[in-house]
Amino acid sequence: MSVVPDTFDRVMIRSEEELEYLQYVRQAAADKIAPRAEEFDRTGEFPWANFDVLNSLGLNGIFLPKEYGGTELSFGCILRIVEALSRACPSTAISWATTMHAVVPLCAYGTEDQKSRFLPRIAEGKLAAVAITESTGGSDVLAMRSTLVLDGDAVVLNGNKVFITNGDVADLLVVFARWPEPERTRDQLSCVLVDPALCNMEVVRRESKLGHRASSTTELRFNDCRIPRAHVLGELGDGFRILLHTLNKSRPSIAAQAIGIAEAALDETRTYVNNRQQFGQRLVDFQGVQFMLADMASQVMAAKAMLSHVAALIVSGATDFDVEASIAKLLATDAAMAVATSAVQLQGGYGYMTGSTVERLFRDAKLTQIWEGANELHRARIGKSFRN
Repeated sequence: MSVVPDTFDRVMIRSEEELEYLQYVRQAAADKIAPRAEEFDRTGEFPWANFDVLNSLGLNGIFLPKEYGGTELSFGCILRIVEALSRACPSTAISWATTMHAVVPLCAYGTEDQKSRFLPRIAEGKLAAVAITESTGGSDVLAMRSTLVLDGDAVVLNGNKVFITNGDVADLLVVFARWPEPERTRDQLSCVLVDPALCNMEVVRRESKLGHRASSTTELRFNDCRIPRAHVLGELGDGFRILLHTLNKSRPSIAAQAIGIAEAALDETRTYVNNRQQFGQRLVDFQGVQFMLADMASQVMAAKAMLSHVAALIVSGATDFDVEASIAKLLATDAAMAVATSAVQLQGGYGYMTGSTVERLFRDAKLTQIWEGANELHRARIGKSFRN
């Protein structure tokens, strides 16, 4: 794994201090996290040992304000770190990045009391989760059936959530549900901060998955879960606005995750085609293989360029970049799947075997096209933006 700065570091990172920190994270990921990726994937065990490494680097602080124990790096640097971790171990990266996704709305919409209560525990290394998806709706968030009902100084949460990353290991859950009083469905969506230790919440099961096998994906059930009214994020009915803000920040992160997977597959391919001999030549010397490599590298570079553009928009203070975020997510995740597929193809039978790095990356790449909005949804969003 390369830890040498590239052109995109200079584009996306605002200071020499951030660049130095990024290099430190990359080296730790290459030396301590990547060597364990295959074993964690094989066993499906949650990678706590990798989180000990991340916590020793202070990574949970980089997306938190300083007053709550954070160091608050630029968004471009954070994306590069997501990419580096995904290159080393996608399961670890997705679990860590999900904590960031949960903290984004809390930092943007939380009260001082909410931030003081929850953010310091994240700075200490605890994990968080976002609970949106339900079996009835999938990408259609307005079809969710989980409900919030006012009861004195509390709100009562009932319902089931599926495919929740970190659901059984999180110390904070950011849960979206319906407050049924408004007539318009969009105005019903609301968001609450849930402390699992103080809530009647059941982990129904931990899922077995195609890829990202070491990350924890769960179904959760909330049974008359009483939550202090003070833990409503924003106001009841603000959920749709909060959700859009959250997704616009999390989707670039998924793009970075996909790029990291694609780069790892490209690294493995480079090594293989330079060492594998067929018909008296190295694979890399065949023009057909060179064409495949050119396509793989071009797809990765195009995705990185688009992601750097989105990062620049966010750092500049732009508020209307949802289409650009969708384009970055779409380009990067399709690139990851295409590059991983070519990596398996070039390694032939060896690439197809369980235990092969590219076989694992192929499985990991698929999720990036599905979560945080399936790519079909993003194509529809991008296409609709052309309406007058």
